[in-house]
Amino acid sequence: MPTYIRLTDYKSSYEKERGFFKPENRYEAKQEDFEKIPGSPIAYWVSDRVQTIFQDFKKIADIGQTREGLTTGDNDKFMRLWYEVPIHNVGLGLKRNEAQESKKKWFPYNKGGEYSKWYSNAEYIVNWENDGAVLQTRLHPSGRVWAHNFNLDYIFKPHISWTAISNKGLGFRYFPQGFLFDANGLGLFPSEKTNFYLILGLLNTKNAEFLVQMVNSSMKFNAGDISKIPIILPIHENTKSKINRIVKQNIDISKEEWDSRETSWDFRTNELVRMKNEALKVKSCRVEDAYNAYCDYWREKFFQLHANEEELNRLFIDIYELQDELTPDVPLEDITILKNEAKIVDGELVFQADEIMKQLISYGVGVMFGRYALDKEGLQVANLGDETLVSLMTDETKVSFPIDDDNIIPVLEDDYFKDDIASRFVQFIKTAFGEEHLSENIQFIEEALGTPLRKYFVKGFYDDHIRRYKKRPIYWMVASSKKSFMALMYMHRYQPDVFARVQNNYLREYMTKLEAALTTQQQVVNDENNSTKVRKDAQKQIDAINKKMDEIIKFDRDRLTSFAQGKVEIDLDDGVKVNYCRFKEILYPITGLCK
Repeated sequence: MPTYIRLTDYKSSYEKERGFFKPENRYEAKQEDFEKIPGSPIAYWVSDRVQTIFQDFKKIADIGQTREGLTTGDNDKFMRLWYEVPIHNVGLGLKRNEAQESKKKWFPYNKGGEYSKWYSNAEYIVNWENDGAVLQTRLHPSGRVWAHNFNLDYIFKPHISWTAISNKGLGFRYFPQGFLFDANGLGLFPSEKTNFYLILGLLNTKNAEFLVQMVNSSMKFNAGDISKIPIILPIHENTKSKINRIVKQNIDISKEEWDSRETSWDFRTNELVRMKNEALKVKSCRVEDAYNAYCDYWREKFFQLHANEEELNRLFIDIYELQDELTPDVPLEDITILKNEAKIVDGELVFQADEIMKQLISYGVGVMFGRYALDKEGLQVANLGDETLVSLMTDETKVSFPIDDDNIIPVLEDDYFKDDIASRFVQFIKTAFGEEHLSENIQFIEEALGTPLRKYFVKGFYDDHIRRYKKRPIYWMVASSKKSFMALMYMHRYQPDVFARVQNNYLREYMTKLEAALTTQQQVVNDENNSTKVRKDAQKQIDAINKKMDEIIKFDRDRLTSFAQGKVEIDLDDGVKVNYCRFKEILYPITGLCK
């Protein structure tokens, strides 16, 4: 019988050399045993029990269909992140015939995405207008249809998905009705007689990950690889019911976590605002109290998910009789919620207060522009032309926090305008959390950020916004070359005269204010009654203001004026990349966006 030596677990040549002589690395296997595993891999190290599982039990292919999804041939043309386009043109949760009847253009698109389990990565949309008429007929120069793998019998149906290429292992996710799916977001469609939740529960256990490695040990998991996983489902109804309950709870926890961020189309309100309203149930509170309630709430959810995953491992290890091969333990690092908001440090779940405050600030800016509202959950202004809604939300008699009336918010080092972003955010906190603890709340936020609010808005906010929205920002920053002048606007409230208003009502007004400040400082310098230090400090201010003035005048003359006079129309369906790059000469530069 041939002898095999397994050294793949060793990284260095030195370790491999030492491992060569260890008896536990030596295996004997018959050639015919390899044929028991689909594809006949030379899996000489597998136990008799594993061979029996592959030989005697059904496979995923016997209970459902695995499919590789759509390749559009031109993602820039046919795919968007959902928040780029008008929300009224996005069809959510529809069947295929309903999607066609809706006359909408964009529909959810499972693109794969980062490693995660249970529910996530619902962020892309694809142009499937008129049942994908353009995608299904657009020709390549060679004469063939450019896109392929339409899978028309499966689109818009609920499915289990995984990302084709992952260096972190397999993570299976639930996608409800309404999605098309991509070549990297593959789909498993269980038959109607198959218990959907049992299969998803099995696939997210160590069993599935262990067994699929026998078929394919690479980082790419094709539809065919998943179809070969052997399945053994529980016999007893109590066990089935328990697994169903756990899996549904895991989906609910993961979906709630996904929807807690504003980059989900099911986002309702910021978590700290929710905690203040629902957990603390008070009109006025400290942000710190809301933050602590947030940590308590999500710590419980995190450890519930962790316990659930270990329990599923226990159940399926027993069902498969793989106690000699696997343990149910799940490292805390492998739980795939709160990856942005918390870290595992020395075995403890540690929340990242700075990120949680940045989410609050981002939401606050959204409230300033009318994308969100403190009085009503979910998206508000999210289409071009929502002027009736804008008018309502600017009326301080109708809403608790009136939105910015002209869709321009200055972002400057000094408080020169009544709608200055730092000042407006303080007002937002006052409205959202009450006046009683306002100073304490601002102090807590700044301590979490590690910087004053104004400095964060000038130096950090927009880079965070670009990151949060994956280089497809919905708020656009008009910025001079060295950022001495910056003003924010909301893409979904764009009007062709917006840059003229930026120029006349803000940039040139700012120059007038700087000139006044220059005059004041010059008076200080000229007053011989002032001390030498005071006069030197004033001269430094004069030099700094003159540099700003030179930069802003040049920006106004050489760049902004042409756009202020041009009054360019945009179409949100073109997406951020096309629209933002139309104005790249005057907008904050985004690396790699406008090549």
